[in-house]
Amino acid sequence: MRSICPRWSGLVATACLALAWLSFPAPGHAVETFSDGRYAELPGVKLWFTDTGGAGTPIVLLHANTGTSESWQFQATAFGHAGYRVIAFDRRGWGKSLADPATGPQPGSVAGDLDALADHLKLDKFHLVGVAGGGFVSIDYAAWRPERLRSLVVAASTGQFAEQEMRDFTARVEIPELRKQAAVYREVGPSYRGANPEGTKRWMEIDEHAQRPGAPSQPLRTPNTFAKLAGVTMPVLVMAAGADLLAPPALMHTWAAHLKNYEWGIVPDSGHAISWEHPDVFNENVLAFVRRH
Repeated sequence: MRSICPRWSGLVATACLALAWLSFPAPGHAVETFSDGRYAELPGVKLWFTDTGGAGTPIVLLHANTGTSESWQFQATAFGHAGYRVIAFDRRGWGKSLADPATGPQPGSVAGDLDALADHLKLDKFHLVGVAGGGFVSIDYAAWRPERLRSLVVAASTGQFAEQEMRDFTARVEIPELRKQAAVYREVGPSYRGANPEGTKRWMEIDEHAQRPGAPSQPLRTPNTFAKLAGVTMPVLVMAAGADLLAPPALMHTWAAHLKNYEWGIVPDSGHAISWEHPDVFNENVLAFVRRH
C-alpha cells in the first residue's frame, strides 16, 4: 500500500518524505523490556536515563506523556546498531525519575532537565527526537538551545501551541468523550491493537507506570508559539501518523508550515504511538534524516 505525501497549500518544506509502505506489525514481533540505566543527580531531580554509550553521534529521545524511557526499546536497538549513541530519560515525575526539592526548585522544566543531563554527560551537539508530549518539549528546547542540536525530529505531536487557531482546530477534531477513554484507545491505532496483542499489552504496561501518582507535569520554559519557531534553526523532520486521533496530519502541518527548514512525512495507518506501532518505518526514516545532518 502506498502512502501519500500531500502537497499542502503553502508548503515550504525542503523535502517531502515518502514513507512509502505500510508495515503492519507482525503478531509475533518480539516485545522485551528495556530497563538498563542509571541515575544522574541533577538540580531538583534524580533523573533515570539509559545510554548505549560509545563514540557515536548522540541521539536523545523524549518520550510521550503515556511513556517512559522504556518506550524507546526499538529505537535504542536500531539506532545503536547504526553506530549512534542513544540516550533516553524518564521525565521528572515519570518512570523512575524522582523529584528532589532539596537540590533544586520544583517542578522545573523538561528542557532544563535535558540541558542539565547533556552537561552531565558532556554531550557536544546531538540529534533530538520527540514523540507526542515529548514533541512539545523538543520544540521548547530547540528554540531555547539551537546551538546544541544537529537536527530535530518531532513526530505525532500537536506541539502544544498557544495560538487560538490551534485550539480551534483541536476542538473541531476532538471526538466527544475521547479523553475519558483508556489511553490505549486514544493513542494506539486499531490496526496495531488488532494485529499485535502482545505489543499492545506491553504498551499498556508502560503507560500504567508512566507518570508517578501525584507528580505535577512540568511546564514548558516558555509557551510554544508560531513566532517561537523562528528560533528553531536546525533541520527538522516532522512526521505525522495517518490514523492519529490527537494530532492528525493536517493539524501538524498547520504548525510545521511556520518552520524555516523542515521535511515532512506521514506513516499511514499509524495511531498516535507512531514509534511503537511502526518502529521499522519510523527508525528507517529517522536514520536517513540524521545521516544527512
